[in-house]
Amino acid sequence: MPKQFYGHLLTALLFSIGLGTHAFAAPDADWPKKPIIAILPFPAGGSTDVFARSIGVPLGEALGQPMVIDNKPGAGGMIALGAAAKASPDGYTLLFSALTNQSISYSLFKNPPADLTKDFVPVALVGSIPHLIVVNPSVPAKNLPELIAFIKSKKGDFNYASQGNGSLSHLESTLFLQRIGASGTHIPYKGSAFALPDLIAGNTLMMFDSVTASLPHIQSGKLRPIAIAAPERSPLMPNVPTLGQDGMKQFDVENLYAIYAPKGTSPAITARLEREIRKILTNPDFKTRLANQGIHPQFANSEQLSIITQSERDKWAKIVKAANVKID
Repeated sequence: MPKQFYGHLLTALLFSIGLGTHAFAAPDADWPKKPIIAILPFPAGGSTDVFARSIGVPLGEALGQPMVIDNKPGAGGMIALGAAAKASPDGYTLLFSALTNQSISYSLFKNPPADLTKDFVPVALVGSIPHLIVVNPSVPAKNLPELIAFIKSKKGDFNYASQGNGSLSHLESTLFLQRIGASGTHIPYKGSAFALPDLIAGNTLMMFDSVTASLPHIQSGKLRPIAIAAPERSPLMPNVPTLGQDGMKQFDVENLYAIYAPKGTSPAITARLEREIRKILTNPDFKTRLANQGIHPQFANSEQLSIITQSERDKWAKIVKAANVKID
């Protein structure tokens, strides 16, 4: 037979066993082919949602496919955690994690649906959003000492809101009331978007909430800020002191956010995501725009995030145990 025939036969055999020219291309080189879903543990309109959408738009543009936000609020972030863990590890589902919240909830719930340290691949830390104490304007207190005196005068007869059972907002309130030797009735909501209308209406009197979600209502006079539950004051509210500055030491909280992929997701995909997220978070214009909303963009790579994730887990497990916090 002619040599040309053997040449064609060899080519056909190579392709049939996966050794053709395309077989040597990276298996994820054509990713993504469709929109990517980012699962969030809080509802639309809250600080987590604002942060995720702010990153999702430029990330989708960089990848050539839109980022679709899927809000799954409830159970201190455990509903979203479970849903993301069950997703196919094909690069088309991510978890935009309220890392601090979900670390707390993991220690509070008896049977967590998933584990950030075992069921996910860390992609990147993306930043933090400080919390603060806000009150309904009907509350006579203008500062922390006055608020403490007011709460004690109520002798437990008042309602306070939180972003949900097992949330950072819930734990902050519990620890705060323990510190001042007072009590009240906890009213949990599925995030700030649901809690704030009742706080504004006066159905609840106090809440630990994110600067991002509360800021518009503070600016309109519908809510009054008391103190920042973070190491530093917010540049958006320079006249509002931290809890430490107003007399309550060691009440600093780093409210962290990060992106994870389901365990088994290709390293090539997570590496691509990490690179693109780094570019977004280190862009000066992006950082300034988010800072004006009370969000602090902060990048850490996958290896660093793995260490941070375990550290947050260990830290909050100790705090929950020491404070004997129980979910309602």
